[in-house]
Amino acid sequence: MNGRLTPKRFALISMIFALILAAALFAGCTQSTTSTTPATTAATAAPATPDTTYVATTAATAAQTTVAKTATPVPTYTSSETNIVSFTAASLSGVSPALGAGFNSAYPPHKVAFNLDGTQALKTQVENGAYSDVFISASNSYTNTLKSEGYFVNDSVKTLCTNYVIVILPASNPANIQSLSDLAKPNVKIAMAANTVPVGTATAAVINNLANSTYSQAWKNATMANVVTYETSEPAVATKVSLGEVDAGFVYQSTSTAAAAGTYKSITIAQKDNYLQTYTIGILQESKNKAIATDFENYMLSSAGQQILKQYGFTPAA
Repeated sequence: MNGRLTPKRFALISMIFALILAAALFAGCTQSTTSTTPATTAATAAPATPDTTYVATTAATAAQTTVAKTATPVPTYTSSETNIVSFTAASLSGVSPALGAGFNSAYPPHKVAFNLDGTQALKTQVENGAYSDVFISASNSYTNTLKSEGYFVNDSVKTLCTNYVIVILPASNPANIQSLSDLAKPNVKIAMAANTVPVGTATAAVINNLANSTYSQAWKNATMANVVTYETSEPAVATKVSLGEVDAGFVYQSTSTAAAAGTYKSITIAQKDNYLQTYTIGILQESKNKAIATDFENYMLSSAGQQILKQYGFTPAA
């Protein structure tokens, strides 16, 4: 046999080389698949057998996402032997720290925690089971409803103070509002409270009075057309004004008095056209600290409590 590379021998060598190369490639692919597949499975699949850590984590996640819902938020305040809770109309937000400090000073070591919100929201919270010792309302209608439903110690319900409605403007007064008549000018943006909020009811009465006595139905229609937002609390109206989101807002005079100097400009409304809002205070039947709640009510009605209310723009009980 000579050393010549015949076509037949060349074909045989080529076939052997191809088989060796194919075997090498197949082995490489098989090794790669074997090494990556278990890692992917371990990362994505739940344990095949019960695993206490995995089960506990899943249960905790489920507990976090399953939250009981109520119609209104239930505040976290709870009673104690020295503290009471007062559900208080939001328009007393500015004066509440001074009232709380005064009560604590007059009746140590007792303290009061204020839950401040629109009276309509506070009423719903009480009806939904939220705990409170005292209820301070900016509307007799909500007080009367809760009283008829049996929530009050009836003889504890008393008139606390009163409040008038005014118009506040941003300090810069970008709409150049100089009088109540300017509220009807085109493009003026006004904020009011919704008619379910006590100050919203008072505002509607004031506008009607002004239209009938001083201005006109056309003024009323134009003013109402300029209302761009109806808020769910009196402080929310004031916030819209202070932020410059509106040109004017109807609030209680106490809000302007309690504000820092230079926060607002204000336009007063004559008493003959105004609406005197009456605030009431009462002790709730569910109170576990009725003696302390009585002390707090007495303080609010005392000359000391009334003087603080007066300093913040509230008027004496009629």
